Amino acid sequence: MYAGTAFIILQLFDIIAQPLQLPSWTMTFVIILLCIGFIITLLLAWIYDITPEGIMKTESVETIKKKKSQSLPVKRRLKASDIIIAAMAIVIAVLLYPEIFNRDKFRDIKDPDGRISVAVMPFQNLTNDTIWDIWQDGIQVNLISSLSNNTEELKVRQTESITTVLQSRGLTNYASITPSVAGTVSQKLNANVFIYGSINKSGATIRVNAQLTNAKNGDIFKSFQTDGTADKILPLIDSMSKKIRDFLVISKLIKESSHEAEAVVSTSSPEAYRYLVNGVKSFNKLDYPSARGMFFRALDIDSNLVIALLYLSVSYGNQEIYDAAKKWCLRAYERRDQMPMIQELYTNWVYASYFETPYEEIKYLSEIVDIDDQLSMAFYILGINYLVLNQYDKAILALEKVLEIRRKWDLKPSWIYNYTSLGISYHKTGKFKKEKKLYKTAEIDFPDNPQLIYRQAVLALSTGKTKDAEEYIEEYKSIRGTSSWSEAAIKTSQAEIYYEAGIPDKAEEYYQTALSLEPRNPERMNNLAWFLIDKDSDVNKGLELTDKALEMDPENYSYIDTKGWGLYKQGKYIEALEFLEKSWELKPIYDHDLFLHLEEARKAVADNVRN
Repeated sequence: MYAGTAFIILQLFDIIAQPLQLPSWTMTFVIILLCIGFIITLLLAWIYDITPEGIMKTESVETIKKKKSQSLPVKRRLKASDIIIAAMAIVIAVLLYPEIFNRDKFRDIKDPDGRISVAVMPFQNLTNDTIWDIWQDGIQVNLISSLSNNTEELKVRQTESITTVLQSRGLTNYASITPSVAGTVSQKLNANVFIYGSINKSGATIRVNAQLTNAKNGDIFKSFQTDGTADKILPLIDSMSKKIRDFLVISKLIKESSHEAEAVVSTSSPEAYRYLVNGVKSFNKLDYPSARGMFFRALDIDSNLVIALLYLSVSYGNQEIYDAAKKWCLRAYERRDQMPMIQELYTNWVYASYFETPYEEIKYLSEIVDIDDQLSMAFYILGINYLVLNQYDKAILALEKVLEIRRKWDLKPSWIYNYTSLGISYHKTGKFKKEKKLYKTAEIDFPDNPQLIYRQAVLALSTGKTKDAEEYIEEYKSIRGTSSWSEAAIKTSQAEIYYEAGIPDKAEEYYQTALSLEPRNPERMNNLAWFLIDKDSDVNKGLELTDKALEMDPENYSYIDTKGWGLYKQGKYIEALEFLEKSWELKPIYDHDLFLHLEEARKAVADNVRN
């Protein structure tokens, strides 16, 4: 049996290692590693009785009986040989084939200063016409000159250095420069990427091919091809250079932003992409006007940058400017048939968020994560939709996945809501210890963030930590006070903290204070009215306040919802249904609380009719 285990390990090595053409030192190291594994197997066999039934330690009968009574949540018990083989497979895979665990093919090509170092090899003349020999160096020199203009992103090795290394190796005949040789020369020049290409001719057409290759392992990042004519060789070279430069710069920018970008960005313009990235940074800071300015600049450069259209739409929507949000959404939606699949699904999601329900949103988002389960953006939105529908357990699964993915990619969460949305889900399911631990982590990534401090205050009050809560609330008030919030707005937030913590008396007190500070503000009226009605504290007074708010803003769907809900609480179901249906017609986007109110009223009216 031991020989069989060793044979399986060696076969596994043969399967994985042979196609990789490993250097001798690596082969030796792995063989030593395998021998160590085999010795461990023998030691385990001495300590354990390895049987077809599983693993039993040679110890007392009572202990053995106790262990036999413990069941594993798998179809069969693990065996020692399973453990060793699996462990060795993982070790070998990690050592010899890191690409299995590294989806980012650009991970190792950046220098410590963040730039990509590039070496351009002389191109090979494959036309069988010696007149083109001059362009073997000519294309190289022009590419180096063009790429060198992007010193912020690229570090290009110059012709003199490349020629010196080639000559030192006796490589004066360019036909002898193979990709393997080019890789060796590039590493000598401390260049992580090299460009290797050829000149071809068919009739009057000149074709220049180029391959962008990883100097360390020979992997080809991308192949380029440009066609032209002999009298227009320089424009042909310029076109090739631009393609390579743009690809390298965008690849670097994507690496610096996130894995999400690879799935949803489709532009060949580094300038457009840079504006997009800066816009997203402002978006994540909730500075939506600045973000939109960047998105518009990106679209001016590349009108087909669909992700900028979607971000524009969502940035308007997050400020409840729904007319503009829907306009930009529809502009993207009209182009969905020409989009790659994930772009189309994201576009369908944005459309559903304005014109359909969370159930359609979940459908599209689930399809996205089925295609690529490393898109934290999609998991975040998926979690938010489950949260909206009060499906907290599902929300937790999706929102925890967001943090898992961000950690895997060595990125902190993109904004505080990655933490607070998960925190709300924990809170709603009574997982207070998890919630507290989550916020401690969030403090590191987002210190002094008011949304985080708000959630910490709610948690402290909910768990009886009154002194801690008071400190959080004072800190929250201080931060909001320095950010131009009115006193009434701060008091409203304090009311909401106590409301969420289940302390209605204090919540009502702060709602009353907010209204006293701004007695003519219909929003303050509706806030207090909603509280009085929803908590059955004083429905009649709540309706009086709602009527005053509606006098100032008669088409406000939220105020009409409050009115309908108050009438429902009074048992006036038919009147309530009329108001709630009107509110439903006026709502700018789906509102789940309103939907539940409407369903309650419809049921009550139907029950009355039956009775």
